[in-house]
Parts: sequence; structure tokens; C-alpha cells
Amino acid sequence: MTKDKRKKKRKGGRSALILIAGFFLASGLLRLGSGTGSAIAREVEALSHSEKDEVQLPQTCENDKGISDLILAIKQREGRVLEREESLTNRLQALGVAEVNMKRNLAALIEAESNLKATMALADTAAEDDLSNLTSVYENMKSKNAIPLFEEMDPQFSAGFLGRMRPDAAASILAGLTPAKAYSISVILAGRNAQVPTE
Repeated sequence: MTKDKRKKKRKGGRSALILIAGFFLASGLLRLGSGTGSAIAREVEALSHSEKDEVQLPQTCENDKGISDLILAIKQREGRVLEREESLTNRLQALGVAEVNMKRNLAALIEAESNLKATMALADTAAEDDLSNLTSVYENMKSKNAIPLFEEMDPQFSAGFLGRMRPDAAASILAGLTPAKAYSISVILAGRNAQVPTE
């Protein structure tokens, strides 16, 4: 076989293959087209049936027992919420009144405390003035007249006066007391500042 004959044989084989492939393609397209048409027809028919069903549906909403129970439960819950809200409002009002009363009572308490402090300061000042005056009286008394008074006083009490007096007046009174009384007063006067911290 010559070269030209081989080329012609190959060309003829190729054309046959192309022709067969074309037939397969045409057959597939026909099958696809026929299936698509029937599928479209089925969808149109289903759509027309659903439209008929929609037309036949009732146009009014029937009140079902489940829906009425749900509405009743919602109304009851709303009533409870309103009651709770009213209770909270009442509590808030009561708290507001209590807060006003508490502020008023606190102001009265602060005023009473201030008055008490002023009274105590006045009493302290008056007591201090009385002690200063009495100390001055004892200082200015003649020692022979003051000694019998100090002899009768409690040692703590007499030590308080002697500690406030001028040293010369206190010394003349202390010198005239009995030794036991003078010793007791001296111990009290000496130990009065012993507990005070030095640092």
C-alpha cells in the first residue's frame, strides 16, 4: 500500500466516527428535550392544582381551642405582670416615704447630738470653773482653817485640789495634815502621771 491510499483509509475512518458521534448527540438531545417537556407539563399541572386548592381554602380564621387557651394564658400572665408592677410601684413609694422620714430623723439626731455636745461643753466648762473657784478659795484660806477640811476629805479628792493649787499654798496644807493622810495624798499625786507614755 502506498502512502496516499493509507491517508484516504484513515480519512474515511475518521468521518465514520464523527458521524456516529453526531447520531449519539442527536439522540441524547431528543431524549433530553422530550423529558424536559414532560417535566414542564407536570409542574404546570401541579401549579394549576395548587391554585385550585388556594381558591377553595376558607377565607375566615376559625378560633381554635388551642389559640383561645393561648390567648387566655397570655391575658392571665399580663394580669400577673400588671399586679407585680403595681406592687413594685407601691414598694418604691413606701421606700421613698421611708427615705424622707429617715433623712428627717437623721437631721433631728444630728441636731440633738450637736445640742448635747454644746450642753456637755457648757457643763464641762461650768464644772471646770467651779473647781477653779473652789481651788482658789482653798488657796486663799488660812492653812489652819483649810487643814481640818483636807483631813476629812477623801485622799483622791483632796489630792485633786492640792494638785491644782499654787505649790506654796499646797505645801502649807500638806504640812499640817496627819502623816498617814499626807502620805496617801503624796502617793496619789506622785502616781497621777506615772501611766502617761514618755515617748
